[in-house]
Amino acid sequence: MSQKQLQRLRVIEKAVDGRLSVSEAAHLLQRSERQVQRLKRRFQPDSAAWLEHGNRGRPKPWAVSAETREQVLHLARTRYAGFNDSHLHEKLVAQEGFTFSREALRRILRSAGLPSPQKRRPRKYRARRERRPRFGLMLLTDASRHDWLEGRGPRLTLLGFQDDATSRVLAARFQLEPENALGYFHLLQQLVTTHGVPLSLYRDRHGIFQRNDPHWSLAEELAGQQFPTQVGRALDELGIQQIPAHSPQAKGRVERLWRTFQDRLCSELRLARAASCAQANTVLQHFVADYNQRFAVAPAQAANDFRRLPRSFNLPRCLSFRYQRTVAPDHTVSFGGEKIQLPQARSGYAGSIVELAHQLDGKLCLYRGQHLLLTLQRPLRELTEPKPSIRTSAQKRKPNPPQIYCYSGRPALTATP
Repeated sequence: MSQKQLQRLRVIEKAVDGRLSVSEAAHLLQRSERQVQRLKRRFQPDSAAWLEHGNRGRPKPWAVSAETREQVLHLARTRYAGFNDSHLHEKLVAQEGFTFSREALRRILRSAGLPSPQKRRPRKYRARRERRPRFGLMLLTDASRHDWLEGRGPRLTLLGFQDDATSRVLAARFQLEPENALGYFHLLQQLVTTHGVPLSLYRDRHGIFQRNDPHWSLAEELAGQQFPTQVGRALDELGIQQIPAHSPQAKGRVERLWRTFQDRLCSELRLARAASCAQANTVLQHFVADYNQRFAVAPAQAANDFRRLPRSFNLPRCLSFRYQRTVAPDHTVSFGGEKIQLPQARSGYAGSIVELAHQLDGKLCLYRGQHLLLTLQRPLRELTEPKPSIRTSAQKRKPNPPQIYCYSGRPALTATP
């Protein structure tokens, strides 16, 4: 008998004997006088069985059946292995038709010895940064190199843009390469064509965005500043203010986004059996749409700060790798070990400065100022499969088989001995 039951026994016994009034007994037990009257009628002087509730020992009508528990545990160990509690509950309700609560699922898993894959760490105190009030006022960007396919395919890098006011993921893509300028160019193209140009971008101090080396060329010393990187130059031309973060915690919203993605998105990729970069991007599109529907919040102000580019703006030239070259006396410029012949002109271009813009669609455009001189097709090199393993010294000593070239300069076939 518990202390609470013993107290109830003594108080009701005194109330039955007349040593306590009903109101005094109700005050001591913190029950109503009507409930005390019921307990007095149930009182048995020679037994304590009247203290037990009438439903004691009976199964609860809302309890999960043993058959359902076995089905849930089987799904948690096989099809949905590795899902966290909330994600697993969503899948069981939406896909499998179960109706119990998340807390009931947690009790089933813990009683069977299945822990949550999420590890709780003690929180550290940091000053909270309030969200920006309007959609498009500031975006956060970052990249995450991770084993997203969990051994079923190559390691991938996920790049993304997240709106600070609403937490919506506005653009995201997987790529085989580590974080690089080409990936951010593709991401910027997806963002600008879909939503527009944001006012500011909160990013880290990666060398893709800014120069971190101490070297200054003579031209930079004369200009009084270091020349920007390719991505930094594109952001400046688009009119996007860059806000560099001093620590990962400063852009904690996008860091927490990657933590959520590394949990939920990995589970979705496993469920879809994705084993390549293309399959991962297909799953990513559906996942981002579902994520925005579930977790996006309304902005404090309804205004939209995204800007549309004017029609005269050359977006492919902006989002390209641009290089400056001096035209040789024979009216050629060098690019990637290749000599490019410029078209004939009345005054000639020898000694002048031209710009080579290598665009995302593979076009190599030569500009003199704003005037387009020549357009060639030179596709950008982007990984389509994992890099080959490192060759040993013995393999390096073996001669490579000769290659027969066609008119375009590409290998047409490989001659076999």
